[in-house]
Amino acid sequence: MASIATNAGAREAPASPLIPSAAARAGAGALLAAALAAMALLVGLRYALLLGIGLGFGMTLEGLRFGFAGPWRALILRREGGGVLAQLLAIGLTACAAMPLIAAHPAELMGAAAPVGFAMLGGAFVFGAAMQVVLGCGSGTLINAGSGNPVAMLALPFFALGSFLGSWSLVWWTDLGSLPVVVLRGGTGLAVTLGLLLGLAGIVLAVAAPGKRRIPGRWVVAALLLAALAVLNLIVSGQPWGVVYGLGLWGAKAAAGLGVDLSRSAFWAAPGNAARVGASVLTDVTSLTAFGSIIGAMLVAFWRGGLAQPLPRLPARAWAATVVSGLLLGYSSRLAFGCNVGALFSGISTGSLHGWAWLVLGFAGSLVGVRLRAALWMEGRP
Repeated sequence: MASIATNAGAREAPASPLIPSAAARAGAGALLAAALAAMALLVGLRYALLLGIGLGFGMTLEGLRFGFAGPWRALILRREGGGVLAQLLAIGLTACAAMPLIAAHPAELMGAAAPVGFAMLGGAFVFGAAMQVVLGCGSGTLINAGSGNPVAMLALPFFALGSFLGSWSLVWWTDLGSLPVVVLRGGTGLAVTLGLLLGLAGIVLAVAAPGKRRIPGRWVVAALLLAALAVLNLIVSGQPWGVVYGLGLWGAKAAAGLGVDLSRSAFWAAPGNAARVGASVLTDVTSLTAFGSIIGAMLVAFWRGGLAQPLPRLPARAWAATVVSGLLLGYSSRLAFGCNVGALFSGISTGSLHGWAWLVLGFAGSLVGVRLRAALWMEGRP
């Protein structure tokens, strides 16, 4: 996972990493194994498995330096297509398993289906712009925060707050109008999904510069691992990989702790959501994979000796933009029914039309976001 970048010309060269000893690495691994065992005994095996799946996501994304926002930026600015092609590969592989599984077990498994509407389209566009400002989408913010990136660590709590605020007003926004939920199903639906992914891959290959069309080997491995983990997440949790709901739940729990009456929100007053606010966060599917992603990235960063990152020297407006972007990431992703993971990756791989709409509007927003970042970070180029 590419870290959230800073203005390289405005900071000192980082110190050499302090590589931990073999004993320290072994101790960290043993502590993690003990935590998973305790989770299985005290909370339940299913929840320990979900935490472990989250660890896999975090270790894959950080360990293989793979992400979602960065490859879009690389395609826009440098016409590098490998990262986006790897994303499409991961989505296609996931669809090949997820769509048949959901069709065979409709009572136990659900897809990431959502309607296309004004709020959803606008939310995807804003999210696409905001994620380029801080170089981190939903999963990217979790991974970068876990690896010790100061910008992501500042953005994450505001992401959670924005997700909570977006969920509070979600019903008002969806009442502005939306289409019925459209889901591609069965063998025909899978064939259409794979055909669209291949068509999009062809467009990426046509846009990419010569010599920048090949997927690096480590990203092929990342695509395979992400697809396997996403399918495993679907089987264990009964729902696709997501990020945004968990962050909004953290915000809701914090608000409830401060005395906010959540019954005033149609979203949080709904029986299922109200029950999750009252239950342990260790029994929430999305929260567990999010926690695991953070810890997995932290473990990889520790293993490399780069967990402690220096505070970058950025202009004040860059730090202010980080706060605002964090809020917008959370708010807009809630209106868009997910981020690059919950809406785009999981939406497309389980046949939902809104995943494709998210992709188009999110990429359009990214075209704006790379230029906003250049101005806010005072970089020499977008």
